[in-house]
Amino acid sequence: MADNNANIGFEKQIWDAACVLWGHIPAAEYRKVIVGLIFLKYVSTAFDRRYQQLVVEGDGFEDDPDAYIEENVFFVPENARWKTIAENAHKPEIGTIIDNAMRAIEDDNPKLKNVLPKNYANPDLDKMVLGDVVDIFTNMDMSDTDESKDLLGRTYEYCIAQFAEKEGVGGGEFYTPSSIVKTLVAVLKPFDNCRVYDPCCGSGGMFVQSEKFVRAHSNKRGTVAVYGQEANADTWKMAKMNMAIRGIDADFGPYQADTFTNDLHPQLKADFILANPPFNYHPWNQEKLTDDPRWKYGLPPAGNANYAWIQHMIHHLAPNGKIGLVLANGALSTQSSGEGEIRKKIIEADLVEGIIALPTQLFYSVTIPVTLWFISKNKTQKGKTVFIDARKMGHMVDRKHKDFTDEDIRKIAETFEAFQNGAHDDVKGFCAVATLQDIEKQDYILTPGRYVGIEETPEDDEPFEDKMARLTSELSEMFEKSHELEDEIRKKLEAIGYEV
Repeated sequence: MADNNANIGFEKQIWDAACVLWGHIPAAEYRKVIVGLIFLKYVSTAFDRRYQQLVVEGDGFEDDPDAYIEENVFFVPENARWKTIAENAHKPEIGTIIDNAMRAIEDDNPKLKNVLPKNYANPDLDKMVLGDVVDIFTNMDMSDTDESKDLLGRTYEYCIAQFAEKEGVGGGEFYTPSSIVKTLVAVLKPFDNCRVYDPCCGSGGMFVQSEKFVRAHSNKRGTVAVYGQEANADTWKMAKMNMAIRGIDADFGPYQADTFTNDLHPQLKADFILANPPFNYHPWNQEKLTDDPRWKYGLPPAGNANYAWIQHMIHHLAPNGKIGLVLANGALSTQSSGEGEIRKKIIEADLVEGIIALPTQLFYSVTIPVTLWFISKNKTQKGKTVFIDARKMGHMVDRKHKDFTDEDIRKIAETFEAFQNGAHDDVKGFCAVATLQDIEKQDYILTPGRYVGIEETPEDDEPFEDKMARLTSELSEMFEKSHELEDEIRKKLEAIGYEV
């Protein structure tokens, strides 16, 4: 979320609300409490804004649910509106009131049935603390008219990022840093009326950015058909809420399910697949799937699902479909358990369009180096693959985390597009185009460094003896200056009664 850090507004207040809860409820529950309140506050704010519009219009439609649905706004039942929640914030039954509000919204929106959290009446949740949290939300201004939906989605993602950092490895299971998602989307460029699929969709960030991209380039909303699957029940519910917040109609199946053993979209052929599968995932029930038709290029090993994910996605591609996925670097070069042979067959099928090496520290929970893979059924540059080494790109946003700027993402996307258009120039240390024969000579290893080489440095034609004379003279001047500063400091200390 680094590119938004300078503009954090009520997102920070929401995170402060989460911190108020810390220590008062089990760790597994606090995320659900905050995410549910984010959702409830937003739908109430959106409803209130539409309600006032209808009152001003004066046609008497302010209590007509259709007048809200046509504007992609939830019709919020009276007992679920934030006004009711705020008025009862410091009553002992506030938890039950919030739970009932969630049930009322689910009753009016069948797609959210059994999705919204209803744990506010939990005896472990101190109701005085919950009331304080409700007050924080009540005093937050989320009525930023046309932008409120995007701002709330940004807030939602900000909190997910913070949870991921706070929870360590577990948090990373459902949060992919937005700059990585933006890079995938910027390279793939999803278009109107396309089908986008993520077989391990987490909280749904891939779909949010895809929808944003289409809207930005066509000014159309709802033109992306979204399909996803998620195995973790809580994360599946979070994704459903995230889509509802954004007004994105998504098919995540009727329940959470393992993608390998229970593919909920078996007939789907997607135009774009974006995914961040769990790194080096195992066990993945390989022994139950040895004859599965998805393994066109070879049976993936039981101890690592990387090539199971890749082949699952290829299986679900439309004839002109494209994949953008995140994988741990080991998948680029591994030869163990038949993975090298599977990679070779995928390369020989001319499916690998590009490989982008990313810098470390982009993720909130792991420091493992990762790579973006781009796989295409119908490449524009047949028999060629572009390699981009972006490991030196990005900037530190704090002492532990790095992020891409919009300019970084644009540079990567434009380099990829130039390759697709046949107008690419190799840049030592950054990007290079390789043929299938070049990759064969490298034993079908896809590590970008093997192809882009080492960055060229400016020639230094200064004679060695001259350089050493210059450097030692400069060092002597620095030593002399340091002695002067040392004397100055000693004098200052002596003046106040201290001797060194």
